Amino acid sequence: MCKECGCGAGGGNTRLQFTAKGYTQESAATVEKTLLGLAGVLYVHIHAHDGETTVDYNPAKTKLKEILAILDDNDVEADI
Repeated sequence: MCKECGCGAGGGNTRLQFTAKGYTQESAATVEKTLLGLAGVLYVHIHAHDGETTVDYNPAKTKLKEILAILDDNDVEADI
């Protein structure tokens, strides 16, 4: 576990796996980069062709509503 931010095993991380609609190759890259810029987001993987999305994050540092706002800002609709 990282002593600086509390990430890693036992750090209270949450993994979201969901399908989203509206990704393009460009928006998927933008969403991934923007999410990774949030303090508590440790991993993002997006399949633009089918909308499969995985986000590992620490909810003590990043709230779900922040993640959803980034998707919404990029016209992506998440089925969460």
